Amino acid sequence: MYTKILVPLALDHGISQHTLEIARAMSGKGAEIIALHVYEMPQGSVSAYLDKSVVAEGFERARLQLLQKVEGLDGVTSEIVKGHTARSIIDYARSNNVDCIVIGSHKPDLSDYFLGSTASRVVRHAPCAVHVHRRA
Repeated sequence: MYTKILVPLALDHGISQHTLEIARAMSGKGAEIIALHVYEMPQGSVSAYLDKSVVAEGFERARLQLLQKVEGLDGVTSEIVKGHTARSIIDYARSNNVDCIVIGSHKPDLSDYFLGSTASRVVRHAPCAVHVHRRA
């Protein structure tokens, strides 16, 4: 059983409840479950055309969505960070002494073998155990 479990959540995918249930099943007595959302900032030239208030509103909407997903779940706290998704998950796990990451994944396709999905990058570089839940 694990004592500190990180559950990265993509707010636009319907897999969050499944990964949170898996984390609960894998947690020991008094375990801490952290639901993490990584807010990716607009990249490159796109950011030059966006007003800062629009970006701030997007971040606030994401924060509220995350709070809704974990509302009423005992022992689950929520965190939101800005950055690159896979890198931020790995960095958060490392700096917060997480002992297991429960992450959802889609079925890999050809592009995943060349670029790598978020889940596969986390599996390759995480400083702890990783449980991947793949939807059928």
